[in-house]
Amino acid sequence: GRHNAVDKLVGWALGAGRLPLADAVLVVSGRLGFEIVQKAIVAGVPVVGAVGAASTLAVALAERYGLTLATFLRPGAMNLYGFLDRVEGAAG
Repeated sequence: GRHNAVDKLVGWALGAGRLPLADAVLVVSGRLGFEIVQKAIVAGVPVVGAVGAASTLAVALAERYGLTLATFLRPGAMNLYGFLDRVEGAAG
């Protein structure tokens, strides 16, 4: 599932000497739970996107640790949380 894919990505980045992934965006299918946000924090990913909703705890973690979340990703539309300066055209 989504968690295994994120674990594989972080493991690859560690083995390849690519951490932190400060120049990356992590996008997942489905909902965005706090576990995936935790993994993004550890990996140094600044922006996380999801097709579905973010949990309340995921949003709180993102705000606390400086991540930008983009949820309900659709062509031309999304919900943004956190640090909006990373998203071109975002209204703050």
